[in-house]
Amino acid sequence: MASCSVTSATAFGEGQTPSQKREERLLKFRDLHLKRNEARKLNHQEVVEEDKRLKLPANWEAKKARLEWEVAEDAKKKECADKGEDYHRVKLLEITADDAERFERKKKKKNPDQGFAGYAEAQFRQYQRLTKQIRPDFEGYEKQREECGVDFHPTSNSLIHGTHVPSKDGIDRMVDDVEKQIEKRAKYSRRRAYNDDADIDYINERNAKFNKKAERFYGKYTAEIKQNLERGTAV
Repeated sequence: MASCSVTSATAFGEGQTPSQKREERLLKFRDLHLKRNEARKLNHQEVVEEDKRLKLPANWEAKKARLEWEVAEDAKKKECADKGEDYHRVKLLEITADDAERFERKKKKKNPDQGFAGYAEAQFRQYQRLTKQIRPDFEGYEKQREECGVDFHPTSNSLIHGTHVPSKDGIDRMVDDVEKQIEKRAKYSRRRAYNDDADIDYINERNAKFNKKAERFYGKYTAEIKQNLERGTAV
């Protein structure tokens, strides 16, 4: 009996008192309360930042990246100017082969045709388009070189005019290209088809356009008067 009392007293002495347990619980509650306030504060900051981002323009990120790039470029130019170096040369040295190939592919994808600006520009674009389609025929080149001999590289004394006979493949390519040009030109043409059965009530092209415009706006109001004039029954 005495041994049991000593054991229980020892266990009670080694354990915590109710006040100590209460203090420990209060500390845990205080820590949880602080963590909750911190989480609430961080959540509020995130909400504010998200609201700011939503109020920004749709292309704000791109504009920001562009401005940062321009600032970096200006700083690099200033640094090269201070060192006495060529900025464009330094920039090209920093471009990798993969980036250069990617830029070249991107440049080729662009359409250089910006519309009709003049006959000289249109002719130059046509020349570039035709030269891009050329595929060198080395066999035909060597064959023609053997047939012509010294006249393959003519001089002022060479008489080779009218002696060249184009191949069938070359003629077919020319015909296909001409047909494509005609088809493309027909799509861009705005000329209206001429109706042989229509009444001729005009004296020139300008008057015909004016009559069509007047008919489109006032035809339904003057139809009866026009019919009476044609029948000769107009009052």
